[in-house]
Amino acid sequence: MLEGMAVKPSPQPALRGGPFTVADARRVGLRWDDLQTRSWARLSRGQYAWMGLPQDALLKLEAVAQRVPASYAFSGSTAAWFLGLDVAWCDPIEVTIGREVPVRARAGVRLRRAELPESDVIVRQGFRTTSAMRTVCDLASRRDPVESVVAVDMAVRAGLVKLSNLARHVESHAGAKGIKRLRRAVRLADPRSESPMETRLRMELVRARLPRPSVQAELHDPAGNFIGRVDLYYPDRRLAMEYDGENHKERLVSDLRRQNALVNAGYHLLRFTFADLRAPGSVVTQVRHARTALAKFPVSPDEAT
Repeated sequence: MLEGMAVKPSPQPALRGGPFTVADARRVGLRWDDLQTRSWARLSRGQYAWMGLPQDALLKLEAVAQRVPASYAFSGSTAAWFLGLDVAWCDPIEVTIGREVPVRARAGVRLRRAELPESDVIVRQGFRTTSAMRTVCDLASRRDPVESVVAVDMAVRAGLVKLSNLARHVESHAGAKGIKRLRRAVRLADPRSESPMETRLRMELVRARLPRPSVQAELHDPAGNFIGRVDLYYPDRRLAMEYDGENHKERLVSDLRRQNALVNAGYHLLRFTFADLRAPGSVVTQVRHARTALAKFPVSPDEAT
């Protein structure tokens, strides 16, 4: 090594395992100024981590877990993410704390104070998080009626909870906070829905007081041959509705072939995208117009479900 060349000290091994505080750094000989280098990432006020660690969700969640009382539980969307549902983990990070636990607000954290019995807490990837039943009940009892149904559809389809158990929970907790919203979400849920966007499309129609469509309906040609399943279906108008998501381009050829087969078999098809759901009234207007323009068909009991 050349004489006189400064040697950059390696990061303290004791601080490489996860988030740490300025006080932790001082105990191993680092000053605050030493932390203001490229070796360290600031996670929150007075909290850092070694840059050699993956700067991912788990690191940020570990940082939050260190900043809240030990009786915490990740909850809401964050708990749903731990349970494997299609939600964002940090929108924002949600934590529930018992009502009696003293705690101040934390930047980047939505703190909820509520009863938190240990029976409602499980451990996922080393973190305390609310159980599947508690998580779904929390999400489905919030003010947004559409996202409440989305939460129930996802959780029941994923096998995290049973719709019958949710219904029993509703009946046994009459008068609880948010129970009316939860009851409505359970009543409108349909776990046959294959994606959150399909649920949102269905709820656009339901909230506009249009008839409740069949979900993932199997359609056949006049000879009884199976053509395919459609996201939503009105058998009284032979009107099918599909949500085209990000993967639509990948299956464009097969979708077009199926669409042609449906049209040739006497069905009518409306296709919607994210842009349609973002435009207020667009979906409802098109479906109303189609239902008005199309002739009415007799519906068998099998088709009505």
